[in-house]
Amino acid sequence: MKKLLSQKIRSPISRFMTNFGGWRTNRKIVVFESDDWGSIRMPSKDVYQECLKTGYRVDQIAYEKYDSLASEDDLELLFDLLSTFRDYKGNHPVITANTLVANPNFKKIKESNYEQYHYELITETFKKYSNHSNCINLWKSGIEEGVFFLQSHGREHLNVSMFMKALQEGDQDVHFAFNHEMPGSIPKNGSKGGNKYVEALRYVNETDKLNKLAIVKEGLELFEKIFGNKSESFIAPNYIWSPDFDKSIAEMGVLYYQGNRKMKEPCGDGSVNLMSHTLGEQNKFGQTYLVRNAMFEPALFNIKVDDWVSKCLRDINIAFKMKKPAIICSHRLNYVGSLDEKNRDENLILLNKLIKGVLKKWPNVEFFNTRELGREICEKN
Repeated sequence: MKKLLSQKIRSPISRFMTNFGGWRTNRKIVVFESDDWGSIRMPSKDVYQECLKTGYRVDQIAYEKYDSLASEDDLELLFDLLSTFRDYKGNHPVITANTLVANPNFKKIKESNYEQYHYELITETFKKYSNHSNCINLWKSGIEEGVFFLQSHGREHLNVSMFMKALQEGDQDVHFAFNHEMPGSIPKNGSKGGNKYVEALRYVNETDKLNKLAIVKEGLELFEKIFGNKSESFIAPNYIWSPDFDKSIAEMGVLYYQGNRKMKEPCGDGSVNLMSHTLGEQNKFGQTYLVRNAMFEPALFNIKVDDWVSKCLRDINIAFKMKKPAIICSHRLNYVGSLDEKNRDENLILLNKLIKGVLKKWPNVEFFNTRELGREICEKN
């Protein structure tokens, strides 16, 4: 009981700490930031069942149990919901969809006898999945409607060097994943630590570090090629990032960093240094940090939250009390139903309830995307 009480007390305190210092505003601004769009993760129900049958406890990790490419149905249902709401200025709630532009090309990697890595663009990945071939067009429609806004999350949600090394060394878990076209694997007969292969930007030496930077840069180039505009913000997969990359990324037009108050810098030996940031803080290259200060992650069953709507409303309330915009972290896995339609449908009901609650409690709320928030901060600074 004492431990539970301590956890209940600590949670709101941590939210106050997240909002401490940095840029402030009297405006009631809400931003939804959502990571992982475009990444494969769990390919299908059949693969999910095969994992369980073989001893991979994918049912114990939400990202393995629910997360997959968002289908046409997923997108249409999400967009329909968002388009029913407007703030007092006429703007819809908008998902800033942080997007991976590529996935492993398993066929070509195998043809190289696992000696060379190859990727395919998401435009090609979508063609391989039923009910996904029109997803790019739906993304563009969502942008035009003002309910979807794309930004860069990297090239692929995969640590390429770690993945290829494991394949070349004959790692049985990774070969099982590869044969079922999954980006990495959790350990067999256990799930502790999750799928470490999705930590795309963790590196082990200077050569690996330079390769990771090259991947980020190529991801930004491909983003512009596919969508016709630069990504002005970037969010590092799994919040792992080296500040040594800042200069190169700034030169490519990245003005804002999405992320948590504490980001992780790899040390090269498996450990990380924690780097703290405040909202509106700028580095020496003029890039501005945006700090997430609210959560809406109802699919994450390992986080013990009884009522995600109430929790998120409390997070927003604390942000507004401290004169901060509410930047809500809400990953893609909450809104996809290819593996479990119940996951998508129930979470859309909760999202509907959340947005209604926001509009009722704060009639003067304003819905922004990440770029709009970044520009607002920089203009006021």
